[in-house]
Amino acid sequence: MKPPAKAMVTLAKFAVSAGILVLLLRSQNLSSLKADLLAVNLNVLALAVLLLFTQTVGLCHRWILILRAMNVPLDWLPGWRIVMVSNFFNQVLPAGGDAVRIWMLRRQGVQWSPTISSIVADRFLALLALGVIVLAGMPFLLHRVRDNSLLFAILAVLAAACLGAIALVTLDRWPQRLIAAVPARIVQFAMLIRAPLLAADGRAMLVVSAIVVHLITVLTCYLLAIGLQAPLSALDAFALIPLVILSSAVPISIGGWGVREGAMVAALGFAGIGSDKALAISVLLGLGGLIVGLFGGLVWLLAPERTGFSPEQARAIAERTDAAPV
Repeated sequence: MKPPAKAMVTLAKFAVSAGILVLLLRSQNLSSLKADLLAVNLNVLALAVLLLFTQTVGLCHRWILILRAMNVPLDWLPGWRIVMVSNFFNQVLPAGGDAVRIWMLRRQGVQWSPTISSIVADRFLALLALGVIVLAGMPFLLHRVRDNSLLFAILAVLAAACLGAIALVTLDRWPQRLIAAVPARIVQFAMLIRAPLLAADGRAMLVVSAIVVHLITVLTCYLLAIGLQAPLSALDAFALIPLVILSSAVPISIGGWGVREGAMVAALGFAGIGSDKALAISVLLGLGGLIVGLFGGLVWLLAPERTGFSPEQARAIAERTDAAPV
């Protein structure tokens, strides 16, 4: 993608985040929202930030297992350092985290192809794990959501994910004529994702870590609801928060801001949570992620890979990532 096009995409994401937040804030009692944010139990808030910090351990473990399935060894400490730094850049630069993660992994001596492939696989497997959680929460979701069109949309997404996962696992059993009809880049991508999923060593831990990462976000929102004295049950959090995570994963905003808040208000409304409480939960979740990201900035200041890194190199890496086959 050319620099002018990238700038337009970034501006569009800022517009989406700002537009949704403005619409939400205009419909809220700002004094009530401010009171909720200031009245949150500080011990609960500290525990929520600690959980988000712990989540980076799961993110690191998941990525390392993917790299090992690709025969790329990476020690835990350098891997965690890279995850923390990429988290920081995701907070301060739109889509900058992946570029920095690629740069730092390249400084570890890893070649371009497995570097980029591991990040693509990491994101895709995270979505698969999220689909598993949403599917597990469907029995609890059915009695909450009365909108048939919304239920149909959720079920359609889950059905597509299940069919995609089945096609992925059984790809080697497809007739050669059928495989030849599929675009080569799609086949390459499918083979890339299959590697960590079918690896005998560490496959179970990969699945568990991918699921646990999302469950930590669910638990964090549940604790924030307790800190705000919002009547959110553990089962409702398990059924509804994954839908919020799924919505905020759509890359149309900056760091999920705006989209996450709108989805949180809509989702928790099914559990009878007021929009002011739901918005406060989402804002506190975002601020907690920002605190963890700022800690990643401190890690970046001390990282040996920082030497020689510049915004121009980040842009060059991002452009090469866009052009590289998966």
